[in-house]
Amino acid sequence: MLAPLGLGCLWFGGAAWLALVAVAAGGLAVEWVHLCGRRVLAPAGIAVPLAVLVAGGTAAVIAPGLALLVLAMASVLVWLLALGFGASAPLRLAAGVLYVGPAAIALVWLRADPSAGLANTLFLLLIVWASDIGAYAAGRLFGGKLLAPAISPAKTWSGAAGGLLAAVLTGLLLAWSLLGPPVGVRPALVAAGLGVVAQVGDLLESAIKRRFGVKDSSRLIPGHGGLLDRLDGVLTAAPVAALLALPLGRGVILWS
Repeated sequence: MLAPLGLGCLWFGGAAWLALVAVAAGGLAVEWVHLCGRRVLAPAGIAVPLAVLVAGGTAAVIAPGLALLVLAMASVLVWLLALGFGASAPLRLAAGVLYVGPAAIALVWLRADPSAGLANTLFLLLIVWASDIGAYAAGRLFGGKLLAPAISPAKTWSGAAGGLLAAVLTGLLLAWSLLGPPVGVRPALVAAGLGVVAQVGDLLESAIKRRFGVKDSSRLIPGHGGLLDRLDGVLTAAPVAALLALPLGRGVILWS
């Protein structure tokens, strides 16, 4: 249900995409506040989602560079508020702004490109989803040695390889379907890079949950955890995709 909604908003772009990113980013920030053991309506708690939303809005109406500056300043403000109101672990609260915010800015900026925005953002999301599905399927099918036993008791090397293969195949298929043959090697390289970064994001979120002593980031999605559990790969891959697109310029697809 969530995937068709996301793809529909991505297709229409504009206000629909901005609304989806805002809801997702706000939800991710709220989950982070709860993980920190704080109330969202407390001054330091509400500042986290507000900071992320203001930074994303800045990227939409002004520029991503200024949005990143706003994000950095907002993280400091959250830290000062947490200190001023006696909140425990103020650095953890501030870290949530820097964990969620860059992806929100990247997703807004990528899709805003009138020529290549749809293709680039679709490429990013499909690569992350393919990596996640491929890793799960290969891990369940082949099992084997754990990838990072100190962080995650379930992720295996076979799963990582399956996720990487799925990402590469998806990247090649999407490049072929959008531009036709020959596709060359660049789509495979970009897809592989984003797939690896997405898996790093998955491991990072597992490490964060272990640090907080929880199994899932929330119970928002029955049987699947919370938004942080579902979007961990996007949180790391989206900023990298934006960095790859930045030197190419507007109107240029990632794998060209």
